[in-house]
Amino acid sequence: MTEPTTPVAGQASAPDPRPAPRGHLGWIVAASLATGVLAALLLVAAPFIPVTESAITGALLCGFAFGWAVLFLLSRRLTDQPQLWAAIPALFMGLGGLLLLAFGSPMREVLSWAWPPMVLALVVWMVIRVRRDMRGRGGRVLLYIVFTILALSAVGGGWQTLREATDTNPYLTSGRLIDVGGHQLRLDCVGSGSPTVVLEPGAGGTSASMGWIAPAVADQTRVCVYDRAGRGGSQTADGPQDGARIATDLHTLLHRAGVPGPYVLAGHSFGGLYVRIFAARYPDEVAGLVLIDSTASKEPAKSVIPSTDESSYDVVGRASVLVSLSARVGLARLYGDLAGGTLPARSEEELQFDTAQASTVRSTAEEYLRAGDSSQEAASLRDLDDRPMVVLTAGVGHDEAWMVAQDKTTTLSTNSVHRVVDGATHEGLLSEKKYAADTSQAIVDVVTSFRDDRPLSK
Repeated sequence: MTEPTTPVAGQASAPDPRPAPRGHLGWIVAASLATGVLAALLLVAAPFIPVTESAITGALLCGFAFGWAVLFLLSRRLTDQPQLWAAIPALFMGLGGLLLLAFGSPMREVLSWAWPPMVLALVVWMVIRVRRDMRGRGGRVLLYIVFTILALSAVGGGWQTLREATDTNPYLTSGRLIDVGGHQLRLDCVGSGSPTVVLEPGAGGTSASMGWIAPAVADQTRVCVYDRAGRGGSQTADGPQDGARIATDLHTLLHRAGVPGPYVLAGHSFGGLYVRIFAARYPDEVAGLVLIDSTASKEPAKSVIPSTDESSYDVVGRASVLVSLSARVGLARLYGDLAGGTLPARSEEELQFDTAQASTVRSTAEEYLRAGDSSQEAASLRDLDDRPMVVLTAGVGHDEAWMVAQDKTTTLSTNSVHRVVDGATHEGLLSEKKYAADTSQAIVDVVTSFRDDRPLSK
């Protein structure tokens, strides 16, 4: 039996037969993940990708698949730690993306159920493989962050899918759906009398936002609330939804529903822009305006007639769909479940339902992204003559520039007043019963001024 030899002092030890680690795997992991994100964004922006939720989701998945494929290839060629497992998420995401691009919405419905458990199983398997195949800490940390995001998305997506399957839309228990040309909008009118009041909520709002105001005004005259395209009980529109299109759809809705004018239009925040656009395009059908802490218009003025050019590249539409995907992994629903409110119970139930919908997130994102166009379209309203108008401003949360813009708005009519509601916030003018009473009174005052043909009082 041969005894092991002990190195003699001063004698060189035998070289380690194992090769030295080759390549910087941590940097390769980082570069591959960044490449996947960049590829996903480039595909989303590609003109050949349709502006639909299924297509945008498919493009994202194909881009992410490319990133995993890069990790698989580079780790084999440039390091001694090949991450062969990366081929599996590349194939998994690539196949899912191609199926969504090929089959659209029906495939999305199928994958919404199959995807969450499959992603969770994939994450568990990838964690095991990374612990076995990757020695460097930097690459592991990056991948564990990605795996955590994937796992949370799977859990949130499963929760969202299950709730969507069991929830019923509370908006559809009242009102009616009216076709306005390619999509239906929900309209609900109560009370009786003339002129008819039409309530226009602010950005992201629905008819439920007017939960305190509609019943109070209905005691004095007929009042109508509706949901803009893509939220509440209304369907999503195919074309761009800037202020000009919103005002045109509202006009079509009222006429096809048989709601006669003239109308007193009351708009909150962005809704103030839309009612001004309506008044600019259909001046003979407007009895008066109530601008509730309205967003200011902006020069130069733009046409209030919707563009018929559907061929232009729709950057806003793509960005809006991309943002709306947050609802598919449960983020919007989580926000809705955690956020409390002070509206009537039924209105809060409706808003909670609406907040969780991907169509709501998409339409709200588009609303903000098209705010510049809407502000310029609202500037087309130059003169209301002597039709009554109340400019109502929240007393809390605004700077001097906002107040100056509110004062300037009163010059649109020779029969106008500016009221500042002390203690009220921008949202509180609708959502808090105390201040919603001031808003309701302003609307009733405009109705009375028109009926009696007398000036408004402070």
